[in-house]
Amino acid sequence: MTTPPRPAGGPSGAPAGGPRAVPPKPVHPPNQVRPRQPETYVPGDGLLAWLPFRPTIRMRLTLLYGGMFLMAGVVLLLVMYFFVQQALQQVGQPHLLFSGIPFRTQDNQIITSQSALDQWLNDQRSFQAGQALNTLLRKLLTVLVCLAVIAFAAGYAMAGRVLRPLGRITRTARDVASSDLHRRIELDGPDDELKELADTFDDMLDRLDRSFDSQRRFVANASHELRTPLAINRTLLEVQLSDPAASPDLQQLGRTLLATNERSEQLVEGLLLLARSENELTDRRPVELSEVATRALEQTRSEADKREVELRSKLDPAAVAGNGVLLERLALNLLQNAVRYNTPGGWVELATATVPGGGELVVSNTGPVVPGYELEHIFEPFRRIKGADRTRSDKGVGLGLSIVRSVVRAHGGTIEATPRSGGGLTMRVRIPSP
Repeated sequence: MTTPPRPAGGPSGAPAGGPRAVPPKPVHPPNQVRPRQPETYVPGDGLLAWLPFRPTIRMRLTLLYGGMFLMAGVVLLLVMYFFVQQALQQVGQPHLLFSGIPFRTQDNQIITSQSALDQWLNDQRSFQAGQALNTLLRKLLTVLVCLAVIAFAAGYAMAGRVLRPLGRITRTARDVASSDLHRRIELDGPDDELKELADTFDDMLDRLDRSFDSQRRFVANASHELRTPLAINRTLLEVQLSDPAASPDLQQLGRTLLATNERSEQLVEGLLLLARSENELTDRRPVELSEVATRALEQTRSEADKREVELRSKLDPAAVAGNGVLLERLALNLLQNAVRYNTPGGWVELATATVPGGGELVVSNTGPVVPGYELEHIFEPFRRIKGADRTRSDKGVGLGLSIVRSVVRAHGGTIEATPRSGGGLTMRVRIPSP
């Protein structure tokens, strides 16, 4: 498991300042493992970047269909208006002869000559033509608005029908990612680009399915092939150690080899569990996080008593979705890490609670001071913080927190590591609810 640093100021050349001195903090801010925040839409580039929400393909196709129809309607309206205006201008003016007797028109204009009569007729023709054009324009605009609404509605329905196979591909891909790799799209219909995409996706799923099956078989075979010789070695060493005639030197050599063999067994178990937990879970069941924490506490209690570390617990009900065995191993690894890298007379506190969207498991412990800028390394396999002892075998093999992170990722959860001001760490794990 990942080892926190020893107290600074020792013989290893740590900076002076007492046994609890903290290394100088670098200028760059610490990188911590923080929970992922819910994704929000951020407007990007393009014509629709001004929208406050994410523009879907269906919406863009609808705007495209409706916009093209609207532009065509506007062009048709202008052309019709121009042609009607030309037709009205070509209409001849009626020719009337003035009788010589002045008369009053309906708009109270007195006609006293032939020229005045011709001017009045010309004005009346222009006025009636303008009124006719205005009436035509209003009616055309009304019809255009109604047809635009119909065009947008029809474009929305048409876009949905065109994109229906793409929605089926998306739903199948989501089901495959969350449940079963054996699912296939098997899209029917014409041999177009969408069917080609679905067939390509099915071929990719076939290859992935074969690859994961091969990986599972390899892990099972490697588990058997690696455990068997180690178990044989352990049996032979235990038989040799049980011989009362063995010399003290041989007894000491046997105990050393037995400890080395046990460390190899832990390393193999950790690597195999790490390989199994790297993949997303396909079978999730409701798990009570407090029960998982209780079993992990019972398995850690004897080691905590041996190291003079007090175990505290505050276990509230918290239902999550996942694999109970992997979650128990997660809690056990966190507890063992907190107990082994503690100080005599220290404490480890385990708490579970229900949080929005899932359950939370928190492990806090006393211990050496851990600089915040070192937290980015503690979840990597075989990576230890500067100053940690790499030769001691009683504190694990450097895979504990790597397994924890892999289990959290497989459950779609988050993990956050925070250094405590008085020394030690606080590990906060959140797992989604069923």
